Amino acid sequence: MDYAGARFNMVENQIRTNKVHDLLVSGAISSTPREAFLPKSMRGFAYVDEDVSIGGGRYLIEPLVLARLLQAAAVQPTDVVLAIGDATGWASAVLAKLSSTVMALESDADLAARATQALSDQGIDNVAYVSGDPAAGYSAQAPYDVIVYVGAVADVPAALCRQLSDGGRLVAVVDSGTRGAGKVVQVVRVGDTFGRRALFDGSTPYLPGMAPKAGFVF
Repeated sequence: MDYAGARFNMVENQIRTNKVHDLLVSGAISSTPREAFLPKSMRGFAYVDEDVSIGGGRYLIEPLVLARLLQAAAVQPTDVVLAIGDATGWASAVLAKLSSTVMALESDADLAARATQALSDQGIDNVAYVSGDPAAGYSAQAPYDVIVYVGAVADVPAALCRQLSDGGRLVAVVDSGTRGAGKVVQVVRVGDTFGRRALFDGSTPYLPGMAPKAGFVF
């Protein structure tokens, strides 16, 4: 398979034609081989325009969803980023090209080990995987200039907002499960105030433990 050609077509036809105007974001995606973050048997699916299941309820996030999240995050070269729930390492690899340092929080140790190896194989050395709960974040290295949920959440935990630096941005696909499509939400910290905006519709599978809680049925 011509992966380079498929990657070019993905960026030109899936991303740049769908309101992704940030050339740094599209450039980082175009220079990151998505197939390198999938098992060899699955690499033929690397450039489909949807989330790719890697088993166990985990996914390689859809390219357009990640691109629009990162554009909304306005990542800067000096930023320290927390990426939550990146099961493959691909999103962290893209973020690594846009920022200074990426802390990648992952609850599955096996996935984290595979992602770390894939990043090493690509010569990316400014990403560190750490273990933890996606709802709790990783306060040990806070504050962060950018926090990205690499998957859907029912809501943005308040604990995560408090891990932002002053002027920091958090982006996530928020899907409460009750009002149609999910929304890409941006939270910006200014002092002790957290401004929240729903930017546009978005959909991606939930991260482990972050789906809406089942309610009582009467």
